[in-house]
Formats: sequence, C-alpha cells, structure tokens
Amino acid sequence: MDACWSLEGADVIALLHNRYRTTGGEERAVEDLRWLIAEWMGEAVEVIERDSARLGTARAAAGMLRGGLEPAEVGEAVRRTGARVVHAHNVNPSFGPRALEAAREAGARVVLHLHNYRLVCAVGTCFTRGEDCTRCHGRNTWPGVRLACRGPRVESAVYGAGIALHQRALADACDAFVVPSEFALGRLRALGAPLGDRARAIPSVQRELAERSRAGDGAYALYAGRLTHEKGPDLAIRACARAGVPLVIAGAGPGEDSLRALAGEMAADAPGGARFEGLVSGDRLRELRAGAGLAIVPSRYAEIFPLAAAEAMAAGLPTVAFATGGLRGFVPEDCLAPVGDGAALADLVAARFRDADAGARALAAAREHCAPEVVAAALREVYDGA
Repeated sequence: MDACWSLEGADVIALLHNRYRTTGGEERAVEDLRWLIAEWMGEAVEVIERDSARLGTARAAAGMLRGGLEPAEVGEAVRRTGARVVHAHNVNPSFGPRALEAAREAGARVVLHLHNYRLVCAVGTCFTRGEDCTRCHGRNTWPGVRLACRGPRVESAVYGAGIALHQRALADACDAFVVPSEFALGRLRALGAPLGDRARAIPSVQRELAERSRAGDGAYALYAGRLTHEKGPDLAIRACARAGVPLVIAGAGPGEDSLRALAGEMAADAPGGARFEGLVSGDRLRELRAGAGLAIVPSRYAEIFPLAAAEAMAAGLPTVAFATGGLRGFVPEDCLAPVGDGAALADLVAARFRDADAGARALAAAREHCAPEVVAAALREVYDGA
C-alpha cells in the first residue's frame, strides 16, 4: 500500500483512492480535494493509495471478487492517525467494501465519492459500443458481461461479478455519498444504485479562477482530453473545420492516428488546421488556455461531471458542448448544441469564438458552482454529518 500517514496523533481527513492504470481526471480531483481540505477547510489531510498499474491482473481479480485486499491496513491507519473521516474515491479493485468497513470499525465516518457510475456499471461511463448504455441495473450486471464492455471477456466477468457480489456491502459501509452533479445523482438512482437518502451533489473544486475573460484575444479553439471515441475529438475537428477556426488538441489516446488522418483530410477547409500537442503538463495546459479563444467539449456520452469544461470555464473561455449529462445545467445554455448535431456545434464554434462576453458568463458559472469557498462549505456539511 502506498501511503504517507505522517500526522501521528492528529485529527485528519483521509482520502482513500485506488489509482487507475491510466491516470486522469479522478486523480486530479483527489489532489484538488487534498488542497481544498488543507487550504480552505483547515483540516489535516493525508492520502492513502494503491495503484492498479502495480497490482497485477491476478491480484486485481482477487480484490474484485473478495471485496478488497488487506483491509486491516486501512483500519490500522485510521486508528493511528485518529482520522475522523475517510473520504473514499475509486475503491476498485483493491480496497472494496472491506476497507470501508475496517475504516468505520476504527471510528471514522465513511464518505464515498462517486466520480462515475461504477457502483453499477463496470466501465463507469454508461457508454458501450459507441452509444449511451443503461442496460445494467442494480446488481444485474449481466448485460456488461455479455457485451464484454471492459474488453477481455474474463475481465468483464470478474468486474461484473465483483459489482454484483459486493454492491450492497459497499453501500452499507458508507455514511454518505458525494456525486459531482445533479444529473449523475439522478442517473445513479435510475440505475438502481443503493444510495438511499445519503447522497449529495457537489461539483469538483476549481483551484484557479481567472479574474476576467481574455477570450477576445484568443488565436484558436482548444480541445483538452483523452483521444477516445466517447470524448468526441473527431467531432471537434469537424466542427472547427466547418467553422473555419484553428484547433489545438491537447491529449493522448488510442484514437490519435485516425484523428491525425481526419485532420489532414479536413485541412483544406480549416485555416490553420488542427495542431496536436500530445499529453501536456499542467503548466503547458494553462498556457494553451491562455492563448485560446474558445474551448470545445464534444462528449458523446453522459459525463458525470465535465471536468474539462469546468477547467476551461474557470479560465474564462467560452465553452461549447453537446447538451448531455452533467454539461446541462453547468455550461451556459447559449453554448450548448443538441446532442449529436455536428452542424449546430460548428455554428456555436463560429459564434462563440473570441466572444469575451460568453467567456465572462462561463467564468461566472464556474465561480457559482466550483469556487473553493462554495465546495468547502458543502463538503464540511457532509463531513460533519449535517
């Protein structure tokens, strides 16, 4: 177990997280929460982690089917530090309900943060075979096994069985749930997730909020995210080409080769074309946002919380997207296109590019939902059991 329980005898908030094999938004969200708890809530905080990349296939399968591995380590850490809250994030495959039960038995209040739909859906996105999917319901995960949503059939079966076996125990081990959007909370309930009346929607905090929008000086549209089908980078390329707006793509993923080929095909219609930056550092991403006149978030699936949109809006960028998932009610209405309507998305790119007023509205929405003081106040109520 990778952990740094350094605050002997101090009251702490413990953040529990099983890192993904491919790190991404959830890892950033955990780090942002660590900052928020320490800097805005005045609480001592530690992170206890395990890493799927180091776990190995056999150990991962064992963790899913057993409901976690070595839960005593978590209970011991809670007792040693006097942690009053264990705020868990991804618990699969190595923590599971057994770790949460051990934390509670050691005296901690347990909060489970559902960044995705993994309490019911093995892949966590409710997206398979190129479309939105809600076939799995409650403990019935057989559709995901049948469709092999996780790729390898054996892995799909292990995850489906693990969710079905331990879903109720996992929910029963929690005092409260945090979900990043009202949309996601509604979908989890519709999926039959056993949340009871213990769940609350709290968006992810944004550490950096611009003083004002500088989108009027921007030179290009920006797509920042993984290069996968469900995230829609191909739709960004097509929309920007149709609107005649240069595009910068920051991110990596399995679709990169085909996207480069598509960008080449569309180059005749797109002054400046599409420039691929690859996987960039946080500092470089801030530079790219500073030079942009628009952000585009063309997700095909119902995202639980649009982290890429939140970060762009916090930087004062007009942010255009499809009206799906947690993007609705977060992104201003005049920046949302009907789901799947590529022509409408292109029209929004053309209309909102370098629109400083739209950037100001985006910034105001980010402040309303994601400012540190807003998220800290809501989180304190959850930690204190209000």
